[in-house]
Amino acid sequence: MSIFTRQNSGRRYVVAAIIVAALQTAVLGYVIESRASILRSGADALLKTAPVDPRDFLRGDYVVLNYDISSVPVASIVGGVPQDQGKKSLWVRLKPGEGGFSGIVESSFERLPEQPGTVVLHSRPFYSYGPNSADHIRVEYGIERYYVPEGQGTALEKARQGGDVSIAIRVGSDGTAQIRSLLVDGKPAYDEPLY
Repeated sequence: MSIFTRQNSGRRYVVAAIIVAALQTAVLGYVIESRASILRSGADALLKTAPVDPRDFLRGDYVVLNYDISSVPVASIVGGVPQDQGKKSLWVRLKPGEGGFSGIVESSFERLPEQPGTVVLHSRPFYSYGPNSADHIRVEYGIERYYVPEGQGTALEKARQGGDVSIAIRVGSDGTAQIRSLLVDGKPAYDEPLY
């Protein structure tokens, strides 16, 4: 192999490494900016946390969260449950109610139009049993974990035992939710930075 061939081969590796690094940086930047965009300009909603198993509430440096809105009543589904079984997702309309906490007004397997004074969340995909669904469908929105600073979870665990933890979220136009703040007794305990 000549010196010229080895130099070309070495240059190709360098160029390939630069391209891979640029792509990884672009993807990471996109993920960070899409999250920050929702936190900057998304619609606000306040969610009441529902009880969870106390042994599962705090795991390492994150808090396991359960919400009243995670159990969607089948009666709230506009257009009913699709007949076919399989992976589906729900659009859930929330409206502030008692105490300022948002509750489910309606839901649909089709995208819901925007309405003033409401927020529409898009659930993560779940398995739908079609017409054999129970009275409620359990969904997740991607906000079921909140990472806390190391060593500061004990106070949250105690507050949660009293039912005093709530979550302020922001929702993007595509229904994606991000946790904006964790509140204890109605006061921000942890605010999420943009970046």
